[in-house]
Order: sequence, then structure tokens, then C-alpha cells
Amino acid sequence: MSTTMTVLAPGSTAPVSHRKRAARALSDRRTRFGLLNATPVVVYLLILFIYPIFSTLMLSLKGQDGGFTLHWYADAFRGAHLEILLTTLRISAETSLLALVVGFTLAAAISRLKPLWAGLAMLVVIVPHFISALVRTYGWIILLGDNGVVNNILTGAHFPGAPFQLLYNELGVVIGTTAVMLPYTVLLLYAVMKGIDRRLMAAAAGMGAGRLTIFRRVYVPLVAPGLVNAGVLCFILSLGYYLTPALMGGEKQTMVASLIDEQVMKQNQWNGASALGIILLLFTFAGLLLLRLLKSARETLRQRGTAS
Repeated sequence: MSTTMTVLAPGSTAPVSHRKRAARALSDRRTRFGLLNATPVVVYLLILFIYPIFSTLMLSLKGQDGGFTLHWYADAFRGAHLEILLTTLRISAETSLLALVVGFTLAAAISRLKPLWAGLAMLVVIVPHFISALVRTYGWIILLGDNGVVNNILTGAHFPGAPFQLLYNELGVVIGTTAVMLPYTVLLLYAVMKGIDRRLMAAAAGMGAGRLTIFRRVYVPLVAPGLVNAGVLCFILSLGYYLTPALMGGEKQTMVASLIDEQVMKQNQWNGASALGIILLLFTFAGLLLLRLLKSARETLRQRGTAS
């Protein structure tokens, strides 16, 4: 018996099959309808997001003579600019930590209320967010000033050391920025806490665990994903926040957003400002990547625990 073998040229089958699959997909009515619906969204993203970011990147790599250069990035990581960058990272981290502490306390308290009271409490937290950030910042200036409400109360109560310097320093910036970021933290944590099955804590208590043990080994691990999400979100938002640090901070609390504003409006230095903007964007991507890695690590640990 003779056997006939057909020898195909290497790589000739795969492109044909790919082309057939692509043609078959495009011939499907649902696929064509989906592509038609997606086209406006893609064009919108390209014009309003991708193109501005790409233009900013090209501008940050353009030298004064029109050639390619990394001078603006090197300039951002030395001298006063490096100090401002580190100050921005430090204040953003402090704001995230304080927002997590206050937001965790508020969200935990609200999650234990009845639905009606919980809704009213959430309104108290969220409604100030819809007021102009400028108005809220001036409100904090009135409260924390040398002759403000807080210092007058502390002075009237003969508190040791009163009045305190609560404005135009890092403390004032962190307080004001935390107030802006707090609604995001409370909303994220409240959603996570409402989804926790309270019977798990009751079961732990029934097995003899104390309140501290239940909180540390049952409640906190369940809330941990929300804590990570809220912390990363607050950190990313604080990196580029401008208004409150500019009004409530001093010279030593200058942040990158204020530096970008100064370079564009006063120095007409668009290249350096573009480099700083790209650096902030990279920090944002780094925060999102960290969040992704933490989620992957948590899923891996969960799968290992299930397998064991």
C-alpha cells in the first residue's frame, strides 16, 4: 500500500487559518455591529486621551534645539525638583494613611447602623464632596487659622501650647487633602464592609475567640482588599492634587502640581512641565501595577489555601 504525503511549506497553514478565522468573525453580524458601536469610543479615547499623552511625551523628550534629549527628566530628579518630588510622595503617603484610618473608622461605624441612618450618614460624608474644592479649602483655612475656630476653642479651654500653627505647613496640607480624599475611602470601605457575612464573626466568637482576635484574624483580612484599593486610589489622586496644597501649604510643601503650574504659567517651560507630568503618570501606573500584583498574590494564596 502506498502512502501519499502532502508537504506544506513551513508557516503556510497558520496564516491561512488565521485569515479564515478573521474573515469568519467579520462575516458575523454581531461582530460587525460590535465594531460599529466600538468605533466612536475608540476614536474618543484616541483624540482625548492617547493623543494628548503622546504629545506630552514627545514634548518632554524635545530639547531646546529641537532634538531628542533626556535633560528634562534628569533635571526632575536633582536639586530642588527632586526635593519637591519626594515631598509630593511623602504627603501623598501621609494623606492616604490618614484617610484610611479615618475612613475605616467611619465606614465601620456606618456599616453597623440601620439602613435609614446609614443612608443619612453617607449623605453627610458625600454631600461636601459636591461643594467646590475652593470653598472647602477656604473653610479649612477659617477653621485652622491662628484666630480660627479650632485655635479659639483650644485657647478658651486653656489647652497647653495653644494656639497652634495649623496652616501653611505639612500638617495643614495633610488635613485639607485628607478631607478631599475621605469620601472615596469611605465609599470603598463601606461597600466592602456591607458585603461581609457577620455570621463569620459570630462563629469565631462561638468558638471562644475574643474581640481583638476576631478583629485581627477575621474582620481585617476580609476588609483588606478594600483597604488596599482605597489606599492606592487616595495615593494616586493625591499625587496630582493642586488646589489645597497650594493654598494651605508653605514653601516647603510645594508639590509637583504646583511646580508644573509655575513652569507653565511663569517660566513658559513646557518641556520640563511635560516631563514632570509624565513622571506623575508613571507613578500612577506603578500604583495600579502594585494593586494588580497584590490582587494576583492574594488569589495565589487563596488557591493554595483551598488546595491544602
